[in-house]
Amino acid sequence: MTAGQTPEELETLLEDALLMHDADALAQLFEDASVLVAGDRPQQVRRSGEIVGSAWLLWQHQHGYLASPRRVFQARDIALLVGDGVINVARRGPDGSWRYAISVLRDGQAPIVF
Repeated sequence: MTAGQTPEELETLLEDALLMHDADALAQLFEDASVLVAGDRPQQVRRSGEIVGSAWLLWQHQHGYLASPRRVFQARDIALLVGDGVINVARRGPDGSWRYAISVLRDGQAPIVF
């Protein structure tokens, strides 16, 4: 699995990686210096190794992610994806693929669901 060719495809790849519990695929979706905030804790997780560790916590608690961005705002190589309880910032890299720079998978307003 590679990173997304569009911001919307990136969301679908994230859903698939979390549903399949595929840590390697998940790590490929995030930039090296990215930030993930997931679940109920306000803790920020940085870098791919920590992001994969955070995903394992989500999997243990039976949480998944449903890719359903309500709005996608794109300015050149940066995209903001907003959904119910989800805010993601993605950036297109030199290889043309989109990866997450910042991902907030739950903001306390809506649960993460399968």
